[in-house]
Amino acid sequence: MTPVEKSEKADRRYDLIVWDWDGTIMDSTPTIVHCIQQACRDLGFKEPDDTLASSVIGLGIQDSLRRAVPWIEPRHFQELTDRFRYHYLAKDHELDLFVGIRELLEELRADQFLLGVATGKSRVGLNRSLNHHQIGHLFHETRTADESFSKPHPAMLLELSDMTQVPTRRMLMIGDTTHDLDMAANAGVDAVAVTYGAHPPDTLKVSPSLAHVDNVAQLSQWLKANV
Repeated sequence: MTPVEKSEKADRRYDLIVWDWDGTIMDSTPTIVHCIQQACRDLGFKEPDDTLASSVIGLGIQDSLRRAVPWIEPRHFQELTDRFRYHYLAKDHELDLFVGIRELLEELRADQFLLGVATGKSRVGLNRSLNHHQIGHLFHETRTADESFSKPHPAMLLELSDMTQVPTRRMLMIGDTTHDLDMAANAGVDAVAVTYGAHPPDTLKVSPSLAHVDNVAQLSQWLKANV
């Protein structure tokens, strides 16, 4: 990682903006749901419906599958994980960033905000996506579920705070699930919920956040007015 640049704007509210990946930066929710269901079909297991499958997005892969398919025996989870990864890797290169996200990240970086990622993806998976979409250079630090604790544990945010030397009161978390918002609350970090990802607005309301935004354009407007 490049050395962390310090903000030159004393009047700003936050120095580090941390992003979830799936469902916040990348439009991957339908694909993840499909891959969970297809993995179950491959192995002859009852598959979760769309609502249950999408509810676990944002967690680490093991936590996700245990919650999405709680009716199978633990000895089958590794096999299920392998089948999920098989299907997801076949689709990964086809996934797109949400429209406007790249430009928003570039604007924030140019405005000297520090940018981070806290994701339920693996390190290999995140690096693959960063490289494929050629936006890795926009982020100062990133943390993944396989090198930390899974959401909603606060570890990823606390580690990003240590890595960037930005106190949690000067950090903002942006995510599309209650797992993101609860992680932020557990770390003492403010959060904004986006409603265009995995969890519907009514579900997001149960977790603390400063605002709910319905699309990237609204998110950009909120950030310009509030950070």
